[in-house]
Amino acid sequence: MRAPDWLPAPDQTASPPLDVVAHMVRFSAALRSAGVPVALGDEIDATRSLAHVDIGDREEVRLGLRAALRIEPGAWPLFDHLFDRHWREGGAEPERARRGSRKDRKQRAPRPWPGHANPLSELAQTLAERQRVEPADTRGPDGGRPGYSPRALLRRKSFEACTEDELEEMERVLARVARKLVTRRSRRLVPSRRGAVVDLRRSLRRSLAHGGEMVDLARRDRAVELPRLVVLCDTSGSMDPYSRFLLTFVLALGKVARRTETFSFNTSLTRLTPWIASGNVQATLARFAARVDDWSGGTRIGECLREFADDHAPALVTGGTSVLILSDGLDRGDTEAMAGALLAIRRRARRVIWLNPLMGDPRYRPEARGMKAALPHVDHLVPAHNVESLEALAGML
Repeated sequence: MRAPDWLPAPDQTASPPLDVVAHMVRFSAALRSAGVPVALGDEIDATRSLAHVDIGDREEVRLGLRAALRIEPGAWPLFDHLFDRHWREGGAEPERARRGSRKDRKQRAPRPWPGHANPLSELAQTLAERQRVEPADTRGPDGGRPGYSPRALLRRKSFEACTEDELEEMERVLARVARKLVTRRSRRLVPSRRGAVVDLRRSLRRSLAHGGEMVDLARRDRAVELPRLVVLCDTSGSMDPYSRFLLTFVLALGKVARRTETFSFNTSLTRLTPWIASGNVQATLARFAARVDDWSGGTRIGECLREFADDHAPALVTGGTSVLILSDGLDRGDTEAMAGALLAIRRRARRVIWLNPLMGDPRYRPEARGMKAALPHVDHLVPAHNVESLEALAGML
């Protein structure tokens, strides 16, 4: 007896499928071509169900797929026929072996797949590999096995190890990180035209204009609260390997969060906020280097922080302000002045975060005189040697 025209011809290549998704797509297409309705959502559920059944048992796979695809009882014989064509090697199983009581199916041992090999064995391996946690952007350029992308490597690379060729891409990455940090949504809900949450109280109030009918629903969404930041960046000689990248990050913060005040310090304190403008980052940094006294020179952190606490903090630092200090803490000045200044700043600010690029070295210990004096008066001491360390600021801000 000749098989109906709608049945797919058996694959004679005898090569088991490597991609479970592609194989399920072909099987579902065959069902639809034969008149069995299969929705896309059911197809996705069926693919996922293969991770929860014993793939070594052909009968369990068949019943699992039939349930996940929600096949009507009247279409079971047709489903079984197509299942045999698409999911088995070695021909179809005799009909009498497929039939039997429910009790027999429960008590029987797992039935091996006929033929030379289990055609789903490689599908099981594929599912197991896809369930492993892989790094983001890990597909290699050749589309083969996962690997780290250049951008992922750049995020982990120390600033001091970056080459001139990587500067431009690093600037773009730092700008994205800055935007992400200062545009996080809060848990507070505010009125919004296209919000995801319906504001029932305002909707009822609006309905009064339409005779009690809710014609126009009022909505709410999570607010985007721009943080208030004050950034103090060390531009002394010991910070040279990191200053360019940290200032690039600070510039990006200032462009996105308008309530950001930026200062540089070495042997003196300089307010950089008026000099920050949109445009080329390299030109802006060159302007800083030309105008700031003793750029890449010595450092007196204590005296500079004391000047900031006395002259600028009363106007710029409030209970909602986060103060970021970017420095290695190698101070040649008076450490008592540093401790007193930080205490005054801490009393005004919401939090004080000290970002130290030397903490990228696992051997680093905050034993320098400046860091020892600062530690009792800062809320967080965190590394700032690469992009990943700066991304960790999100939870602190």
